[in-house]
Amino acid sequence: MSISPDLSVAATAVGGALAAYLLLGEPWLGRRMYGSLARRRATEPGALVRYFGYVIAAWWGLAALAVAVLLLSPGAAPADFGVTLPDDAPYTVPVVLLFGVAAAASSRHFQELARQGKHIPGRAAIEAMLPRTGRERRLAVAAAVTDGICAEFVYRGLLIAFGVGALGLPLYAAAALSLAVYALAGWYQGGTGVLVFALFGALLTGLYLATGSLLLSVAVHVMLSVRDLTIPAPDPAVREAKPGVSAP
Repeated sequence: MSISPDLSVAATAVGGALAAYLLLGEPWLGRRMYGSLARRRATEPGALVRYFGYVIAAWWGLAALAVAVLLLSPGAAPADFGVTLPDDAPYTVPVVLLFGVAAAASSRHFQELARQGKHIPGRAAIEAMLPRTGRERRLAVAAAVTDGICAEFVYRGLLIAFGVGALGLPLYAAAALSLAVYALAGWYQGGTGVLVFALFGALLTGLYLATGSLLLSVAVHVMLSVRDLTIPAPDPAVREAKPGVSAP
């Protein structure tokens, strides 16, 4: 894979402002918003609906700014931002199917663990975001799909193109920088969240660099996000019956 985005002055300004927000603002805002949601979740029935609504709107707003960077740069092509077919398109479908089977199998496993009241890995870290009603579940899926599309375009497509075109970094150095910024977005889950985002981001970045396209990264991101945001939430009645036991 190789890209050579020639960013205009205006595009560099917009991209720089967006990159600064992702590095300095997003980790702080994400942690603050999730903390507020966790405090209000049990007492405000509409808290999660409002949270997902804001998240969806914010992601599409950030993606629109990333699109603006591309449109403001006559010397940059969509492929420089990962908007192209994979280099090895025939191999993409089997890989997507493989990840789809893995996501479906692990989702069924999590559902079974929830029915048995057993520990589900990682559930406690995102417990406040887990839906309990049909409306919340639909919004959770919408948020997961939005996250998969927009986060890949912003963190992988835009940031790597910005690192190469504006900062003059080699491709892999720009990819490493974008991965570090993405890892910080997991700070709302604490230090463990940063590590999880770093590992997940490394997988997605590797898929992008290997294929030259965001298509596979988006597909994998969407499938795993939908799986995670549809994990059954803990039963509040069980928690009230066992006040000395933390959530699994």
